[in-house]
Amino acid sequence: MRLRLDRVESPLGTIFIVAGESCVHAVAFEGASPPAQLEPAADPLGASSRLRAYFAGDLQAIEDIPVDPQGTAFQRSVWNALRRIRVGTTTTYGQLAASLGKPSATRAVGMANGSNPIAIVIPCHRVIGANRTLTGYGGGLDRKRWLLEHEGVRLPFGARDSRSFTAFR
Repeated sequence: MRLRLDRVESPLGTIFIVAGESCVHAVAFEGASPPAQLEPAADPLGASSRLRAYFAGDLQAIEDIPVDPQGTAFQRSVWNALRRIRVGTTTTYGQLAASLGKPSATRAVGMANGSNPIAIVIPCHRVIGANRTLTGYGGGLDRKRWLLEHEGVRLPFGARDSRSFTAFR
């Protein structure tokens, strides 16, 4: 498989997009280890343009980016469920597990959520703790908070972080 790599500068730092011929395989923040043998490409599948549009305020721009995350059947079911969470809303790990018909699988859902290889496009940042707190995010809680606020989520969970995100650039 021939994989192509592009970079998108965002308010959260550099984001890498890895795409094949027909779909995106990974979206990761700078510092993640990309797969070997990536061919540089400008705007593969239009994903770079769509991410830029998302960061510019068109929150729907990323919804129909074709993706193909590699994972187990259970992980893929969790990732598909994540894509159904509407912009501007959140869900909990327990609610997500229940929506999959596996209400006792909260931890497994959390592990699959944490293994999501396509950040932002598969919106794992929209999953919060049962007590409405921000919980783990591979890109860091500051980025998760920023993404949720960018999408219009009102954050009742703890003090808002007023730090600048220039540290991500």
